[in-house]
Amino acid sequence: MGACGEYVEPLLEVRGLGRRFGGLQAVADLSFTVAPGSIKAVIGPNGAGKTTLFNLVTGYERPDSGTVRFRGEMAGGLPPHELARRGMARTFQQIQLVAGMTVLDNVLTGRHRHMRAGFLAGMLSLPAASRDARAARERALETLAFLGLAGLAGDEAVSLAYGQQRLVELARALACEPALLLLDEPAAGLNMRETEELAATIGRNNATGLTVLLVEHDMGLVMNISHEILVLGAGRRVAEGDPRAIQRDPDVIRIYLGEEDAEDPQP
Repeated sequence: MGACGEYVEPLLEVRGLGRRFGGLQAVADLSFTVAPGSIKAVIGPNGAGKTTLFNLVTGYERPDSGTVRFRGEMAGGLPPHELARRGMARTFQQIQLVAGMTVLDNVLTGRHRHMRAGFLAGMLSLPAASRDARAARERALETLAFLGLAGLAGDEAVSLAYGQQRLVELARALACEPALLLLDEPAAGLNMRETEELAATIGRNNATGLTVLLVEHDMGLVMNISHEILVLGAGRRVAEGDPRAIQRDPDVIRIYLGEEDAEDPQP
């Protein structure tokens, strides 16, 4: 709700989403929304369907049932590049940087949807393509500076320390200038200091108006930065609410005592 009770349309709306792999129901009749300008976390034990959910929302898997709406338009089943064009970007559990490319060049790949001159203009070195390239480079460098990576722009991305590689992948996603950023286990492999820095980075970006949906196992990070938390168990919604309510929910406590410990069905 907005000021004076005014309705604010969700940025992301998921209704009745379902996905089955063989005999395994990975996501079942799942519904939730993400409000614009918010940070929403998705948590749950291994096997809860978190990665499957992300893949369904971002176009890497097609749902068997249900709908996904992004910015008020149907988005379920659209390919990742089309969702990126519409303003959705994501990172992955396993870092996916391009070997042999510099930090800057990796981040520049995130600017693709903003390049307007076209392939032919680039091949012919037309002025429009040159302007596009300069603007993309400036924006990528600004993004690296915002994340404290400007001094590493010329380094090979995959040669960096693990935590720095995580930030490069985040920079590439931010270079898309998304309306919605999906972070899949962003703190995986990070130490305590790096996780604290990540939390600050996510907070700074959210303060600019960026909406964030993240899957994360680090409960300290989740509780520190999230406005709302969705808890999954066996592909279904177990609980949803603000961090304090989630911490007190008896079903959430039961799950995290280890009663649901199956392996995640989606690699």
